[in-house]
Amino acid sequence: MASRLSFTPLPDFPAPVEVFPRPHQRSPCFTLPLSTFCSVVSSSKTISISRRGSPALNAVKEQLIQSSNSEPTHDSKTDSSSSSKLVLVVGGSGGVGQLVVASLLKRNIKSRLLLRDPEKAIALFGKQDEEKLQVFEGDTRNPEDIDPSIFEGVTHVICCTGTTAFPSKRWNGDNTPERVDWEGVRNLVSALPPSLKRIVLVSSVGVTKSSELPWSIMNLFGVLKFKKMGEDFLRNSGLPFTIIRPGRLTDGPYTSYDLNTLLKATAGQRRAVLIGQGDKLVGEASRLVIAEACIQALDIDSTQGNVYEINSVEGEGPGSDPQKWLELFKAAQGQ
Repeated sequence: MASRLSFTPLPDFPAPVEVFPRPHQRSPCFTLPLSTFCSVVSSSKTISISRRGSPALNAVKEQLIQSSNSEPTHDSKTDSSSSSKLVLVVGGSGGVGQLVVASLLKRNIKSRLLLRDPEKAIALFGKQDEEKLQVFEGDTRNPEDIDPSIFEGVTHVICCTGTTAFPSKRWNGDNTPERVDWEGVRNLVSALPPSLKRIVLVSSVGVTKSSELPWSIMNLFGVLKFKKMGEDFLRNSGLPFTIIRPGRLTDGPYTSYDLNTLLKATAGQRRAVLIGQGDKLVGEASRLVIAEACIQALDIDSTQGNVYEINSVEGEGPGSDPQKWLELFKAAQGQ
């Protein structure tokens, strides 16, 4: 079923991206090598990779540097070899998803993306070795798109798909909360192998309070209801899971090359992390923080089977230090 694409060198040029949904087109899954600056020739389309650095990759540099001298904790599995891990990211072209993929690449963790439009991966993440990053085309809204070959060798999954709470351009092509947050999550979870070590699902604060103000306003078109249905399906699946519920997302989305300006303007000093349980937190969450929380939760044993609400507040954050994240998660659980 898989087919390899051919590559030819092209000159350097910028490749800005606008992310809009498009009608679904069924095609076989494939592996997309990104090891050279190239053009990808596929049937009637030519896709180009830019040499310009990825905004999402640049965004994680500071927080990774901050914790580069940190010792990994022995209470988690974060000191295991990254070569043994293959993380499937679903929704990797979105605001949180871009940062998840960028952080995995910076850590040299092998990643695989499931995208409706694989062309976006080329523009967002630039040239990458196919041993580090693979791309499969598929739409979680359509069960027939979720081919078993997508999960071969996958050890962990981060699902950060989503759409807007209120009708917008992003709803075009039947990209509604019901289709994305409920049917898409259900289809994905149903197809995952039982050997999976962990799936982390990004949901939202307020999902248990969709009939209360102010959540009832946000839920006018059902986004909280459908996210909760997706959560419940995952809980009952028998798979090892962690659910992350961010507050209102800030810092992005990262489809602009002016990323550093965005970070300075919106993130500022709000790098500290507040984690709670019981759907009690109300506030904002940096996409940088949520992406890091997803990656950290993959390997911290105590997060399995738990749901966490996360906000960003002013102060120094944990960066990518596993020990600090372990302490934050444990504190939320009252340990």
